[in-house]
Amino acid sequence: MIKLALKEEYIKLGQALKAAGLVGSGVDAKYAVQDGLVKVNGETCTQRGKKLCAGDQVSFQGQEIEIVEKE
Repeated sequence: MIKLALKEEYIKLGQALKAAGLVGSGVDAKYAVQDGLVKVNGETCTQRGKKLCAGDQVSFQGQEIEIVEKE
């Protein structure tokens, strides 16, 4: 599981995928989310701009991201 520490109050889904290295660009993130390939907290999410807060979990292509508090 990849732990992604917040720098602000939240991070948007597309940015989280890119920051975790699961997609190469924002465009790749956009299509992954639009195509229903990404789950947030166990539910398919099609909102690329969805705000993720500490405690949220993202699943994509067998990889897991956990959003954690900023350090």
